[in-house]
Amino acid sequence: MKILVVDDEQDLCEILSFNLRNEGFEVVTANSAEDALTLLEGHEGNGVNLILLDVMMERMSGYEMAQNLRNKGNNTPIIFLTARDAHDDQLTGFASGADDYITKPFAFDTVLARIKAVLKRSLPNQTESLTFGTLQIDMENASVCLGGKQIELTRREYMILCLLAQHPDSHFSREEILTQVWPNDTLVNDRSVDVHIARLRKKLEDEGWRLTNKTGFGYALKSKN
Repeated sequence: MKILVVDDEQDLCEILSFNLRNEGFEVVTANSAEDALTLLEGHEGNGVNLILLDVMMERMSGYEMAQNLRNKGNNTPIIFLTARDAHDDQLTGFASGADDYITKPFAFDTVLARIKAVLKRSLPNQTESLTFGTLQIDMENASVCLGGKQIELTRREYMILCLLAQHPDSHFSREEILTQVWPNDTLVNDRSVDVHIARLRKKLEDEGWRLTNKTGFGYALKSKN
């Protein structure tokens, strides 16, 4: 899972990043709302699953950034981190599109618990089936069918397919796929991703075209013909 931390306090960004990475998250940071919006529009913003967002920053506030994202149709979960604890401030936060609101100072275990709760609510239900043309992914039974016929995938192939299918049309770099699929294996490299994608594309036969690679952005699963 990838988290974007947005706060103009560099020390706080570093502390949160350190602790979140220790919990197995991938973390990117920005010290202003403007930088965060630029990041989200670029390659580094691909696959962000949740945003930890400070409220009081110079120029654009966290409230404004959240509203900007929602107006653009970006529904990435947002948790506000702020020293503003008045009831009206919290109402403003939720009205701006926040999924949760944590007041400073806070304990990291509280932040972690809130993150897990929000992600659990927002991520695709693991019991549902995802369908792309004649390709169907049964998340409950960890099976994949093509035209109603089950196809055999290796564990890594299945993990890559699920990662891309849960975020259709979003590009993932080789590094991001390695982090998600081979989190503790230091012996694999970018070539491993390419090999697995090639094998997966072949096994998907007529739906293999959905697995695309955009130079400088990475791999994606196309949702439409």
